[in-house]
Amino acid sequence: MKRRDFLKVALAGAAGLAVPAVPLGPAFAGQVGGQERLGIVRRTIEVNGKAATVFGMQRADGTPGLRLRAGDAFKVLLRNETAEPTIVHWHGLTPPWPNDGVADAPLPLIAAGTDRAYDFPVGKPGTHWMHAHTLQEQALLAAPLIVTDPDNDNKDEQEIVILLHDFSFSSPEELLAGLKNKNIGGTMPMGQDSMDMSGGAGNTMAGMSNGGMATDINDIDYDAYLANDRTLDDPEVVSMEAGGRARLRIINGATATAFTIDLGELEGELIAVDGQDIEPIKGRRFPMTMGQRIDVRVQLPRKSRSFPILALREGSRERTGIILRPTGAAVTKLATTGEDDAPVLDLMLEEQLRAIEPLASRPADKTFDMALTGDMAAYRWGLQTNAPLVVDPGDRVEVMLRNTSMMAHPMHLHGHHFQVVAIDGRRLPGAVRDTVLLPPNRSVTIAVDAVNPGQWAFHCHHLYHMATGMMSTFAYRA
Repeated sequence: MKRRDFLKVALAGAAGLAVPAVPLGPAFAGQVGGQERLGIVRRTIEVNGKAATVFGMQRADGTPGLRLRAGDAFKVLLRNETAEPTIVHWHGLTPPWPNDGVADAPLPLIAAGTDRAYDFPVGKPGTHWMHAHTLQEQALLAAPLIVTDPDNDNKDEQEIVILLHDFSFSSPEELLAGLKNKNIGGTMPMGQDSMDMSGGAGNTMAGMSNGGMATDINDIDYDAYLANDRTLDDPEVVSMEAGGRARLRIINGATATAFTIDLGELEGELIAVDGQDIEPIKGRRFPMTMGQRIDVRVQLPRKSRSFPILALREGSRERTGIILRPTGAAVTKLATTGEDDAPVLDLMLEEQLRAIEPLASRPADKTFDMALTGDMAAYRWGLQTNAPLVVDPGDRVEVMLRNTSMMAHPMHLHGHHFQVVAIDGRRLPGAVRDTVLLPPNRSVTIAVDAVNPGQWAFHCHHLYHMATGMMSTFAYRA
């Protein structure tokens, strides 16, 4: 059964959930009756010295995104102030299915000039984000969604949120059309057990060796790479005390770019992935693919100089980031390109991660095999399973994800958190998360408890892979 067939069944059963468009009222300020107001807006930023019109999600005071407290209700009135229909996915939260942000699954796009209200438990603390589940994500329709822990209210620790993006002055429709038009006439269809041997002309780092196979790393050479809407030509500078401690909440909101976070001379402690606590791991570099989040604790030395926190574009020299500046310290200008190519992401860190709160130990009730397939030349991507992903409430489900293509794929499951329980068939008690990287010719097995009924999207978080077929449904039996 294909995803569209699942959705037909789901929509038939969810007809009573459909809501009419609600015209906007004249007032839209702050909280009303405990309900947070959040506007989808058009705004202008400066990139490489040029003005760019992009999307944004802002509270009434202009602050981007949302900041909530664990245990609270997610009471949000989302207002579409733009001229285009859209929809927003609350990435990392586990709301009831009608609140998930995928068009017609089950609710339609939010029309221009209308509101949609949400009210569900926000859940545990964590670093999350929200973004359009349309091509508008490329145009920066994304923002942080932070759920804080009340137990940390008095902790002597500064919190710093970093949202990463890849940016193009071209529209996402133009970018997608360009990807589809490359290499026309030389396709190489991929079956479940075949490998894409094409180099992918025009892609950065095309042809890197992977056991004798050609691989592709970056589909698009972007005009800029942003950290909190800014490049290193004019980075955000965050003031700190000398010797101060900070919790970095880093979100990879890029649509098609993976990064390695480089702390430079600072040693960090990785304490959470995808909003889920892990046994701490110390280091200076931490990889993160699209859709993932990492929380890293850093302690500044008692020195009066600034410290850059950089995001290095995978396999390339481009970089972005912010600057931590102790009081009185000078800020040295950094180039937007480094001297060496950044690392290519692998599963080395994933193999070391251990969840603080793993899933309960129990055998799987249902197991599935999913092959990630693709044809780089024709730019078609897909997911093939040995059986439809249909589950029953209460099931423990295991899915082996096998990447048979020659590009990496960050796989994301809506409405749930899963645990990584095997890599290349080797069992391990890995991290609990919602987005996991699948490098070429590798496999990752995830375990998930079916505790949130719905017809949930399960897809690659590379926007253009998802848009060209790499999307399925994790469906509960009606």
